Parts: sequence; C-alpha cells; structure tokens
Amino acid sequence: MTDATPRRILGPFAAASVVVGMVVGAGIFRSASVVAATLANDGLVLLAWALGGLFALAGAFVYAELANAFPHPGGDYRFLKLAFGPLVGFLFAWSRFAVIFSASAAMLAFVAADYAAELVPLSASARGGVAALAVVALTGLNLAGVKRSTGGQVVLVAGDVLALLALGAAAASLIAADVPAVAATAVPQPFAAAAFGQAMVFVMLAFGGFNDAATLSAEVRRPRDMTLALVGGMGLVTALYLLANWAYLAGLGGAGLAASAAPAAQLMARAFGPVGQAAMVVFVALAALAIVNALVIVGGRTLYAVASEEPALARLAVWDAEAGVPRGAIWVQCALSLLLIAWGSVSTGFAQMVDFLSPVFWLFLSLTGPALIILRRRQPDVARPFRVPLYPLVPLAFTGGCLFVLQSSLRYVGWQGAAISFGVLALGLVVRLGLGRPPAT
Repeated sequence: MTDATPRRILGPFAAASVVVGMVVGAGIFRSASVVAATLANDGLVLLAWALGGLFALAGAFVYAELANAFPHPGGDYRFLKLAFGPLVGFLFAWSRFAVIFSASAAMLAFVAADYAAELVPLSASARGGVAALAVVALTGLNLAGVKRSTGGQVVLVAGDVLALLALGAAAASLIAADVPAVAATAVPQPFAAAAFGQAMVFVMLAFGGFNDAATLSAEVRRPRDMTLALVGGMGLVTALYLLANWAYLAGLGGAGLAASAAPAAQLMARAFGPVGQAAMVVFVALAALAIVNALVIVGGRTLYAVASEEPALARLAVWDAEAGVPRGAIWVQCALSLLLIAWGSVSTGFAQMVDFLSPVFWLFLSLTGPALIILRRRQPDVARPFRVPLYPLVPLAFTGGCLFVLQSSLRYVGWQGAAISFGVLALGLVVRLGLGRPPAT
C-alpha cells in the first residue's frame, strides 16, 4: 500500500455538487406523475414533496454530524463499522459496490442513451455502446483528478438546476399568456392515510442518495464545508423540487400531471414548442450523467476505504496523491459497470435487479440514525464541529422515515425481490469469510 492519503482540497461548492448530483435525477421528472395520480389533490401533492424535503434535511443533519466527527473516504462504511462492528461495515460496502453503485451507474448510463435516442435514432446495440462510452468517459474524467471530476460535476449539476428552473419559467409563461392547464383536478380527493403513505414512498425515493457525499468528508477543506454541502445541497434540492411540482400543476393541472408519462418534456413543449422539448431531453440526459459521475466519485472511495483495511485487497488501497483519486478502485468499478451494461444490452432484467436491491439500501440507511446515537454515547470526547439540532428527535425521525420506506419497498418487490435483495447480502457474507477474519477496528 502507498502512504498517500486523501488531502483536504475540496470546497463546499464541489461537495454540494455531488450532493445535488446524487439526488436530482430521473426521479423528479418521472415520479411526480405517480404522486399526483395517487393523491389526486394538488395541495396534498405539494405537502408530500415538502415533507420529503424535511426528511432529507433531517438526514443531511445526521450525516453532517457523522461526517465532521469521523471524516473518512468510506463515508457510511466508517460510521456503521464504528457503531455496529466490522461485519456490518463490510456488508454495507459490499452491497454498494456489488450492485447498487455499479448497476445504478450502468442503468443511468442507459437512461442518458435513451434520451439521446430521442434526438438521434439509435439501435439497441448502439444505445449500449453510448452507455458504455458514457461510463468510460466519466471514469476517465475521474482518473484525471478529483478537481476535474468535481469541476465536471459542477457543470453537470448546473444543467440539473437549469432544467428545474426552466420548468418554473415555462409555467410562468403559460400563466402570463393565460393558457389553461391541460387538465385540472376536478374534485380534489380528501386525505387518505394509505394513499398518502404510498405517495411518500416515491417522494422519498426521489430524495435518496445525498448520504453518499459523506465519502468526501476527508477531502473537504474545513468541517463546515461538509455541513454546507449536505444541508445547503438538500435545501436547494427541496426548493427546486417544490418549484418543479408547482410548475407541473400550474402548467399541466393535477389530472394532466397524473396522466403524463413525461411531464417535464410536455410542459416545455406547451410553453416553448419543439425547441423547449428538445432542450428538456438534453437536460434530463445531463441529470442522468451527473448521477453516473457522482457514483464514480463516491463508489471508488468506498471500495478504497474497505481495501485499505483488508490485506487481501491491498492492491486497491492505492491513493494517487497527484490526482487525488483511488485509481485502482475506480477502474474496478468501471469494469463491473461495463459488464452490467453488456448484460443490460441483451436483457431487461438487470434494471429490475436495481429495484430489488432497494430494500438493502434503505436497511443500511435506517442504521445511520442509531449509529449517531451510539457513537455519541460511546465516543463522547470526539470533536463534533457540528451537532444535530433537536437531538435525539431529528435522528429518530430520520430513522423512522427510512424504516417506513424499507417496509414499503419490501411490499413492492415481494418475496422474490426480498430473496434477491438479502441474497446479495448473504453472498457478501461468503466473500467476507473468504477474505478471512475482519479486522477489529
């Protein structure tokens, strides 16, 4: 192993771009229709997205304290290992590397290719080639250095922000021109706990992913930069999501939004014609690439963190001091993503597999709030530049939200999905045993 380690060279904007880039993806451009159809009440739609923002901000507070108190390129891996032991930490890292990061990167690369096909006709094999090229290009950007990869992330995230601001401008222009909505909600449905709970599943899924920015906690210049990135990033996302949903409702109407398969493109087409629709296609493709780039940034660091503590994986525990990246770990993740893209080119099953792995994601996320409470009691003398306000209510509320989505995702995937989801964890346990006894710290 090399003696080189991560250096604190990133500012709050670079870190915040990873937060926003991990969250703002295809979700807000697709799940808004599902939420509107489920609730059939414009006021409840906006309330659901506002509550989702509060959940995400609670999570940002939790991660801000943990990331500042225990800065480490492994992010969650480090927190969970300290609180629950090395086995839990390893299984978390395994699930992220084996499927969630690599498969998500592959799937989102396909999303970008699909949107590119809206502008330039592409065959199925060509779409696979475009997806592979996107992963390779973003891997190359990351290998060129952390400043270039985060600089590229800022550019890609700017596209996300512009897309959501454009939706607000589109709705405002339609209102100014007195253009009626496509189909307003005729008779708003009253509040129903079951329907509201179902809608919240999709809302909270659209807010997921911000926690992965904690892998940069050992590379931000000052502790407050991590806090600004997490809390500020999620505050911006919440505001943008509320703006987007207001725009959908104002321009399309509640019933129009519920019936639309591509509300962003439809709204832009109504306001600005084919040019606006084409611009939104480009923006959504950029949103997908922003997440792929963020996955490469944080995924390589998670693998590096595990390898640095596992003698059998020592070759992946090399930090390129000049570029500021874990070069070997990034290459390995790229290779796995390309294999999954090859699979996805001949099968539609692996996209479903990502859905099946969502219970594992929410399982580990639900452990973060208890980890904060455990580490406060177990290591009270550790410096905490930032402390969660309203402790312990905020971490408990965040944990409750995660558990809610966990049980909802288990109902969604059924017994088959649950078997696959936890089967991956079982495979990780086999790998853990094959590597030998885990280190104690």
